[in-house]
Amino acid sequence: MSHATTILQHAYARAEASNLAYRGALTPAEAVVLLAELPNVKLVDVRTHAEWQFVGVVPESEMIEWKTYPKMETNPNFLTSLQGAVDPDAVVMFLCRTGARSHDAAALAFANGYRQAFNILEGFEGDKNTAGQRGQVNGWKAAGLLWTQG
Repeated sequence: MSHATTILQHAYARAEASNLAYRGALTPAEAVVLLAELPNVKLVDVRTHAEWQFVGVVPESEMIEWKTYPKMETNPNFLTSLQGAVDPDAVVMFLCRTGARSHDAAALAFANGYRQAFNILEGFEGDKNTAGQRGQVNGWKAAGLLWTQG
């Protein structure tokens, strides 16, 4: 059994245990393995343009806002943009700041035919530390995974 297969099985089990409305939930480190090992996989970053520019991005991710800055209104074109950019048969992993917007994006994608939709837990920046700062406790950045400044 490949490492990717084991990761997917854990992600499926997390979804089942939590009764999630999508296929599975991944840690940032697991998402990186899937990106490296699977042929038809895509990471979709659903944060805002401002977050991409000022906080950073994962190279080669598809960037589709779930909510638009500054009013944080739901992007009415999200699904259309997703359908234009990502194959519905792909393993598609959604990433946001902490895992909340990406949870909603994964649920919408799954409900619209993306049968391998996953949420990346902890998000790009993760939880706040005791000083109220993100990016140090957990999440993509804290795990030391590849990212670039926007």
